[in-house]
Amino acid sequence: MKAIHALLAGLLALAANPAAAQHEGHGQPAAKAENAPATTPLAKPKRDPQAYFTDRELITQDGKKVRFYSDVLKGRMVVFNTIFTNCQDACPLITEQMTRVRASLGDSFGKEIYFVSISSDPERDTPQAMKKFAQKHKADVPGWIWLTGKKENIDHILKKLGQWSQEVESHSTQLVAWNFNTDRGRKMLPNVPPEAIAAQLRLLADGDGLPLPGAGTAPKAN
Repeated sequence: MKAIHALLAGLLALAANPAAAQHEGHGQPAAKAENAPATTPLAKPKRDPQAYFTDRELITQDGKKVRFYSDVLKGRMVVFNTIFTNCQDACPLITEQMTRVRASLGDSFGKEIYFVSISSDPERDTPQAMKKFAQKHKADVPGWIWLTGKKENIDHILKKLGQWSQEVESHSTQLVAWNFNTDRGRKMLPNVPPEAIAAQLRLLADGDGLPLPGAGTAPKAN
């Protein structure tokens, strides 16, 4: 519980000081800013993107069945995050932060850069629940896809993204950005200024895969 409170404190500080606290997961305390890089480059998959990220069937907030790679990722620059609709703390705050990033991206959003929010609780998160959550936070917009589906498919994909956890509430709160044209990506902390996140996304969209100074070692893929 103390860890959750620390996480919330860091997220709620966004309005007053967007670069204050930084965190990695729902159940982890905020890290010290000087020790936590804002962005971490990811290694290329060992297999081709479609084989690595899979083409498993998922369902959008509008009830449309889609193939994960072919319909959602192929040829796009995508920013992933993980949520569950019964979340009352971090998920709504991070969603609101992503709406600020969307605003900072301007015309690039929905044309060059897309958002994909994936449920960590697919057994409860129906398409209707995902849509209601998205609408509540003004995030049910073109260019932002909300995905749920069979638990086995969701779990498999979240593992590939390095976002899976045994407990629904313990999913990672990091953003995963991936350019499927250049096959390069990075993980990013959500509680830095939205303008800074948007700037990094533009660099990645333009094919610049260089990490920020102080970025850590690329994590191993699951």
